Amino acid sequence: MRAIWKGAISFGLVNIPVALQNATSREEIKFRLLRASDLSPVNYKRVAEIDGKEVPWDQIVKGYEYEKGKFVVLKEEDFGRVDLEATDTIDIIDFVALKEIDPMFFYRPYYLEPEKGGASAYTLLKEVLEKTGKVGIAKIVIKTRQHLAAVRPDGPLMVLELMHFSEELIDRSRFKVPEKKPAAREIAMATTLVNQMSDAWDPNKYTDDYASALMKVIEKKAEAGGKALPTHARTRRSASNVIDLATALQESLHRAQQGKTAKSGSAKSKRSRAA
Repeated sequence: MRAIWKGAISFGLVNIPVALQNATSREEIKFRLLRASDLSPVNYKRVAEIDGKEVPWDQIVKGYEYEKGKFVVLKEEDFGRVDLEATDTIDIIDFVALKEIDPMFFYRPYYLEPEKGGASAYTLLKEVLEKTGKVGIAKIVIKTRQHLAAVRPDGPLMVLELMHFSEELIDRSRFKVPEKKPAAREIAMATTLVNQMSDAWDPNKYTDDYASALMKVIEKKAEAGGKALPTHARTRRSASNVIDLATALQESLHRAQQGKTAKSGSAKSKRSRAA
């Protein structure tokens, strides 16, 4: 697998050569825009707002709108003037307890693969992070942009998780939540419901139902030579307006219990057939 970035983790005087590898893979279902009459692909054009004329690439510049309709143009040499040091290192600034970090800060993971000569220091850092429950808070420059990141252990590897800077997160105080203390009976029933619906974490249990259903439609249309398929009335479950919270919890508990009983019966049936 081709590395996205190569460099070193740096903390104190220790340098660990590593390669940054993708940790996620999302295959988006891609579409082309076509002309309906003959299915000819439609291409995008770069058009100037002022006169509607197409603009060739060599006449396009990058501009920052500092006021409505007023721009500052930045050239390549201007970007070069932004002098960020350590473009080939993951500079750990602090070590912080993972449990202290709001999950809202994390947004994209990458695997850190040890490079030649770095295995010993790599394993040392990983084991110390596991033992202490801490992560390394670092800064890294990828493709000219600086990112905040956390270096954390993940099984046999370490992961670099890109993070939002604090100013990127919208302040929660902007949103108002009406204060209404629930009754003790409601808390007890809700706790029981959560416990009944609890299960061991299994990531393979959760799949992208929309993408799967859409691919089935595409496959059927391809088999039919692109012809229209029979339409079905769409069912949409609307949000219910809960009037009596206690009644809703009671009904939810009843359904959850039925679901548990059905699962238990299914499991016993499978075991008896296997026997």
